[in-house]
Amino acid sequence: MSRFTFIDLFAGIGGFRIALESLGGRCVFSSEWNRFSRETYRANFGEDPAGDITKIDERTIPDHDILAAGFPCQPFSIAGVSKKNSLGRPHGFMDELQGNLFFDIARIIAAKRPKAFILENVKNLVHHDRGRTFMIIRRTLTAELGYVIFWSVIDASAYVPQHRERIIIVGFRGDIYVDPQFMFPEPPARGPQIAAVLDQNPDPKYTLSDHLWEYLQNYAKKHRAKGNGFGYGLIDPGRDRITRTLSARYHKDGSEILIRQEGRNPRRLTPEECRGLMGFPEGFSIPVSDTQAYRQFGNAVVPAVVRAVAGKVLEVMGNGQDIQGEKKLEHVQNPQQ
Repeated sequence: MSRFTFIDLFAGIGGFRIALESLGGRCVFSSEWNRFSRETYRANFGEDPAGDITKIDERTIPDHDILAAGFPCQPFSIAGVSKKNSLGRPHGFMDELQGNLFFDIARIIAAKRPKAFILENVKNLVHHDRGRTFMIIRRTLTAELGYVIFWSVIDASAYVPQHRERIIIVGFRGDIYVDPQFMFPEPPARGPQIAAVLDQNPDPKYTLSDHLWEYLQNYAKKHRAKGNGFGYGLIDPGRDRITRTLSARYHKDGSEILIRQEGRNPRRLTPEECRGLMGFPEGFSIPVSDTQAYRQFGNAVVPAVVRAVAGKVLEVMGNGQDIQGEKKLEHVQNPQQ
């Protein structure tokens, strides 16, 4: 019997689901619009998520205890805002395709009234549009929907070998939890090192060509001369502990995380190494192309971070007994495979 039920919105490839199932939760509904992410989700969980959330009637969604959502971050990320400004396109809530998807979360919360929710986004959400975007989110969740909320920017480097700062917003129904004694978890003192997830014999196809390596070096040199920090991130596995943030653009040239190789050009990470860098369990199926895998892991949540936060949420909800004794963060293969 499950300890609690949850729904997985903007599910991606299931980072939230892995974490919440490891704590005894049962997923009763999932939604993801990207067909390649749905392929990966289906291969690992044996179900095809519902599609475009904007077209789903909230009344048809099953009741649930916790709503989980890593809603699209591009309209609020530093890189996303810069790109859209350069193209003269709107960002944040003015982005009709992505920014307004927060309000789909709000309408589902209003209709289903879960006991709690856990939302994830990029850290720039707090400062976007001089704080006005986050003010609207806070007001919607508290004044309009009646939830008591908490938020914190968490660096996943305490859990995985990657510098990855994301804001986590936790909310509790105010009519049930008048004064929830919630505190974000204390991170481990030291996380794993990048060497632990690297393949000792990667396919040579991941080594950069002479042309690309020369281009990246010249690009970095040009920007250093201008006094800014644009360039590649070169990792020495014997010396460095963590990498830069893995992003969805990694498929383009891999420049943010390159692995130094003795006597050869650097190489990019393999998709399997990206799996480890994000903390997805061994055995997690990657049925898509390298390009799609890079995009999917770059957009994913870190399951270990969600698990740590969700454990504290369950304590407030009264379901926190023996959380440390729950099964480890492990992937159970789809029995239909």
